[in-house]
Amino acid sequence: MRHIRQEELLRAGDRVGVAVSGGIDSVALLRLLVELRHELGIVLAVVHFNHKLRGAESDADQEFVAGWAREHGLEFYCAGGDAAKLSAEEHSGLEAAARELRYGFFGDLLGAGNGAEIGIEQDVPQGLKPGSVEDHHGTAEAVGFQRQNRHRVLTRIATGHTLDDQAETVLMRLIRGTGLRGLGGIYPRIVVEHDVEDAGGEVHGEIVRPLLGLRRRELETYLADVKQPWREDSSNADSRFTRNRVRTLVLPLLEREFNPALVESLANLAEIARDEEDFWENEVSGWLGTVVQWTQPEWARGLRGFDRGQGLVQIQASRGELQGEPKSPSASRTGAISPELLERLEEPGPAVMNASVSRPWLLTEPRAVQRKVLLAIGEQAGIPLEFKHVEEILRFAAEDGPAGKELSLPLGWKIVREPEAIVFVTPDLRRPERIPDYEYPLPVPGRVMVAELGVVIEAWRVSCSVSSSPSASASVRISTKLRDAEYNPQQLLRADLLPERLMVRNWRPGDRFWAAQTKSPKKIKELLQERHVAQPMRRLWPVAASKDNDEDEEEIVWMRGFPVPARLRAGAGEDAVVIREMPWETEESAS
Repeated sequence: MRHIRQEELLRAGDRVGVAVSGGIDSVALLRLLVELRHELGIVLAVVHFNHKLRGAESDADQEFVAGWAREHGLEFYCAGGDAAKLSAEEHSGLEAAARELRYGFFGDLLGAGNGAEIGIEQDVPQGLKPGSVEDHHGTAEAVGFQRQNRHRVLTRIATGHTLDDQAETVLMRLIRGTGLRGLGGIYPRIVVEHDVEDAGGEVHGEIVRPLLGLRRRELETYLADVKQPWREDSSNADSRFTRNRVRTLVLPLLEREFNPALVESLANLAEIARDEEDFWENEVSGWLGTVVQWTQPEWARGLRGFDRGQGLVQIQASRGELQGEPKSPSASRTGAISPELLERLEEPGPAVMNASVSRPWLLTEPRAVQRKVLLAIGEQAGIPLEFKHVEEILRFAAEDGPAGKELSLPLGWKIVREPEAIVFVTPDLRRPERIPDYEYPLPVPGRVMVAELGVVIEAWRVSCSVSSSPSASASVRISTKLRDAEYNPQQLLRADLLPERLMVRNWRPGDRFWAAQTKSPKKIKELLQERHVAQPMRRLWPVAASKDNDEDEEEIVWMRGFPVPARLRAGAGEDAVVIREMPWETEESAS
């Protein structure tokens, strides 16, 4: 209660949806808020998202939560989606995909979505019965309704994140590398902003974390005292997930050997980092409007449909209006935007504006200010700047030398040094080849961060044996010291045929890949065209190559989304290597 009041997480009159998975944390949150709802003056509902990851077990979780809501006379909002399918489609981690689906549903309930269909069940005298309806990412067993005009169903959604979740998040980000914002961990509140026309302007909803000051063991004791059952999620013991390994291996070791109060210490660090970040955000917003000057690049000037006054990336002409525009390269020179250029301008990515910052001002500021303003420019412009990029920019800015010297940055950006300024110059979006090649060494075993993709690519040595499950023909059991999971055998490479280091890079013109079950090698360009992979992702599509030092020839041994070559595929009982992608950003827990 103290944490709720201190952070002003809930206010009288709020319609609060409690996100309940069925586990300890969320069930305890629901029980506590049921007890406190009259004192707080709030109206409660129950929210559940079925990620379809554990089959009948997931469905049983949903029924458990729905039954609890019915028993206590609370509205029950539910939806479901195939997190595994989304993970495969977006080449993201399973946790990241599940969170994307779950928080998308939360946004719908708060009125920030697109009016997707949501299941609702309410214990009323006439007894609404569950029925199978299609929701926005799958199916939900509940009575369906369609929200129109993005009206809010709820004003707050409360999740069951605890002090332990906070510590795990901060520790994972420390291990992987992070800055001040990452050290902030899980924020007590997330503001969801959107516009509702008939509400007369901007409306806010919030996702709040009332349990962020409590340990998980305290909640378990509380539920035992009130004799409240909960559901155990079997995936919490799955060592494939980084958070589970940190929770069961790393944190207990550090608490036992180094600091018994480690969880509290990490949570305190997160709170300090959040306050520091709040301060810097206010400072940075001032700099971006004063010392940083945004200008239109030369190549974009005179293009019809480009609005100079509408932020960094705004194209006013629609596709329909441009159907009659010429498609030849000369179209850009004559002031018209070709459909191909329009498509590239509308793609997510770099901003269509240059940014200039005063060199004398930048170089006389403290190092912390220098880093913050450069990172802010990168974030505003859509440039994935790492620490090494920022340090390189600062060295470049401090050097004496002729004006006009250039420094290359990710995604085709460059910095041009002028006598009194450094200028971030956007790539010429008229050129499809604007995105430069990338290449990173990948140790086997090991991992590499690929900034251009925003992912980490890992290579792990594993021992494989045929699974004894009914689906043995479709999967093999992979066992390592920290992993016990099933992988498609089409993704397993023979360890003895690979070098100690591979090269992860984007494919290049002329590259060929011989995927298993195909008659011959095929051009990667053609493979991606057949799968309708759009630019700019097609240009960035990752492969892993092995070089024969004696012959000085390269062979592509892995390609995202395709089976490995038949010649290199590992069989049962052979040591193997599995290559996989993981999200760059650390995800919050599944509470």
